[in-house]
Amino acid sequence: MAAADLLVHGGAVVTVDDAFTVHDPGWVHARGRRVVEAAAGEAPPGLLRQAAEVIDATGCAVMPGMTNAHTHLFQAFFRGLADDKPLLEWLQDCIWPAAEHLDAEIAGAAAMAGLVENLRGGATSVIDHQYINIDDSIDDAVCAAADRLGVRFLLAHGWADRNYHPPLQTTASEAIAQADAVRRRWDGHDADRIRVELAPLIPWGCSDDAMRATVAASRSWGRGTHIHCAETAVEVQMSLDERGLRHVPWLDSLGVLGPDAQLAHSVWLDDAELDLIASAGAVVVHCPVSNMYLASGVARLAAMRDRGITVALASDGPGSNNRQDMFEVLKATVLLQKVHHLDALALQPEEVIAMACRGGASAFGMPEDCGVIAEGRRADLLVVDLGSPFVSPVHRLASALVYNATPRDLRDVVVDGRIVIRDGRLQVADERQVMAEANTAARRLFARAGIDTRLTRSRSEIPQQ
Repeated sequence: MAAADLLVHGGAVVTVDDAFTVHDPGWVHARGRRVVEAAAGEAPPGLLRQAAEVIDATGCAVMPGMTNAHTHLFQAFFRGLADDKPLLEWLQDCIWPAAEHLDAEIAGAAAMAGLVENLRGGATSVIDHQYINIDDSIDDAVCAAADRLGVRFLLAHGWADRNYHPPLQTTASEAIAQADAVRRRWDGHDADRIRVELAPLIPWGCSDDAMRATVAASRSWGRGTHIHCAETAVEVQMSLDERGLRHVPWLDSLGVLGPDAQLAHSVWLDDAELDLIASAGAVVVHCPVSNMYLASGVARLAAMRDRGITVALASDGPGSNNRQDMFEVLKATVLLQKVHHLDALALQPEEVIAMACRGGASAFGMPEDCGVIAEGRRADLLVVDLGSPFVSPVHRLASALVYNATPRDLRDVVVDGRIVIRDGRLQVADERQVMAEANTAARRLFARAGIDTRLTRSRSEIPQQ
């Protein structure tokens, strides 16, 4: 897993800098974990001879790794079990009955499978909102999976202290103690490739006092706060009925808002809430596929962009997507805004790539380190085959990456200067073994929970009386 002197050359280098500069052809030289130089033209002959690792990207695009800024890795075992349900019904019928039976071994197997999927889907960085903590060793197992696979990883330790499925509830003091133990073992590991923060689950599941305590603890560690926010209209109304406040004013009243706050979903926000987010510099994490899958609504990206709000992109958990595919997220983000506004110019490919790369780096807490191919930045790179039948011919590069490319076109993946996928082959684990172990663990989980997955059907498959 040691990083080596690496040269990627011959491809179109999409830097995602402020000007969205493309070096076509271009080359990227990384030494250790960081980019030393990225430039246009042919690579210097001396570098070609001296580099320990060389990737010939001729006929390909080279772009920064994307960040999947909100997922739930344990749900790699839950995909497709509760189609056609709104959020709260989906939680009660699909997630809770089996999640309470997770243990560290099963969670670790799910994380391995889910992180391989993320790498193959273009995410070199992943934020896992991990809220199943029945077994104190689950977080460790998830971090160990991220360590083994070499992905950049933020464990957002989730908690709820009220109104939630009782086996999954915890007190603030318990959540802080659990997260702190994991933090001491993993935060900053491998030159800060793995991080740990606290992550209140949902506004209706978290008390005011617990929020204040966990936010203060996370900030004392130099880390942020990750939370579901205004995902559905029903949840916003629940907050109004109980607290007399919508989600963002409630967060503001507790001192949560700031550049270290990541607000997942943020669909049902009014103008005043958007203004609060903008003034605080908080990051919105947009999950378009999940929002469509659960019929939650359409986030107000145009209004966010008008206010200069940083937007990151995410798949959400595989239980409500059902994939962790950042190329799909790119395309869905643009198309959803176009059809929602009935405006073909609502969002451009360059803008959505910047959200996935630079916005994602901000959500991760590394805005100056990741998301751009430039000197001094972390060497997180994707090499995408432009000659694929799904992509070629290419008339406009950004358009091809957003509208055409799929995971099957992703040829090479580099994280922190280490090649983790080369020529389409995972280099850091036996992928067949990972998936075999995942399938075995999934069967064990649902057998333990007494759930026959063959009997889970969507409403459309159930005969109507």
